[in-house]
Amino acid sequence: MAFLADALSRVKPSATIAVSQKARELKNAGRDVIGLGAGEPDFDTPDNIKNAAIEAIRRGETKYPPVSGIAPLREAIARKFKRENNLDYKPEQTIVGTGGKQILFNAFMATLNPGDEVVIPRPYWVSYPEMVALCGGTPTFAETSIANGFKLTAEALEKAITPKTKWLVMNSPSNPSGAAYAEAELRALADVLLKHPHVWVLTDDMYEHLTYGDFVFRTIAEVEPNLYDRTLTMNGVSKAYAMTGWRIGYAAGPIQLIKAMDMIQGQQTSGACSIAQWASVEALNGPQDFIAKNKAVFQGRRDLVVSMLNQARGITCPTPEGAFYVYPSCQELIGKAAPSGKVIDTDETFVSELLEAEGVAVVHGSAFGLGPNFRISYATSDALLEEACTRIQRFTASLS
Repeated sequence: MAFLADALSRVKPSATIAVSQKARELKNAGRDVIGLGAGEPDFDTPDNIKNAAIEAIRRGETKYPPVSGIAPLREAIARKFKRENNLDYKPEQTIVGTGGKQILFNAFMATLNPGDEVVIPRPYWVSYPEMVALCGGTPTFAETSIANGFKLTAEALEKAITPKTKWLVMNSPSNPSGAAYAEAELRALADVLLKHPHVWVLTDDMYEHLTYGDFVFRTIAEVEPNLYDRTLTMNGVSKAYAMTGWRIGYAAGPIQLIKAMDMIQGQQTSGACSIAQWASVEALNGPQDFIAKNKAVFQGRRDLVVSMLNQARGITCPTPEGAFYVYPSCQELIGKAAPSGKVIDTDETFVSELLEAEGVAVVHGSAFGLGPNFRISYATSDALLEEACTRIQRFTASLS
């Protein structure tokens, strides 16, 4: 009898975590490495949020919190959804988890039975299909392409839905592509979903506040109120508020789903860190002006990276609407030889040879379900980004 669970054979380690770890190991060994794999802002958590956490400690807010979250935070979440998304949720329709990952995992654990399918557009965040598989479901994939900005179309969604489909996972702006859905694009997807009442929508809006130019963010239950009763709207404080290590995600949805997720969480971790929850109350209720300042910095970095990558031989890099990632294609470089003599046969080989030759760590696109591409996180300084892109230009020029 095997000791480890069969479920482990259905999942793979996180490629993004692996790349960051590899970059750290090489740096510790003395290599000059620029790591562009991490999906977290390089800004510090704002002082008012830090101070709220310190004050919570001093008040003695250090006991077990309620499983679904402290009342002030659930109230703040309900106000946030009304204020920013025109969605009416009562506090009891909300839930707080230890990061967005726990919210997603609990939603799948609460709803998936063997044979249930979850439609996930490619490219996807690496954890979506692994979570579905761990929870006993079957991940299925809807195709996108660089030609349509890596966005799911109504036709592709219709093709992906079967009688076994239980969820559609939406992520806008997207990790890894940065693609974000405008209202008209969401409207077209909603029209398909209205024809399939057995399909629920799990919308991951974690990068909501990181959209650029004149793009206006919308979430699908806002665009189509008839989907409200079968949508779980997930968000968190990690990206917009530079609070990745505080580990607070949250969601709102139908009360029966929230209660089921609460029951699972009660037997799993119980409530998220009380201090982090009080900090998140301040994040959602406090000043929001710094978000626009950070966005402006990110937009400048995006434009720098897109421009320099499109000047690299054989690289095509679309301009994303949001998040802090670009997802360029290296299709034209497949079949060429690296300085080491190794043939670039896949995007994984491309990023491996790039790391070896130039010390730039990026994530291969096949880890996100769509290649030959690679993901760059531009959540680091302009100077490092310029140096990294210069190295990428040099590397692509060296291929023969």
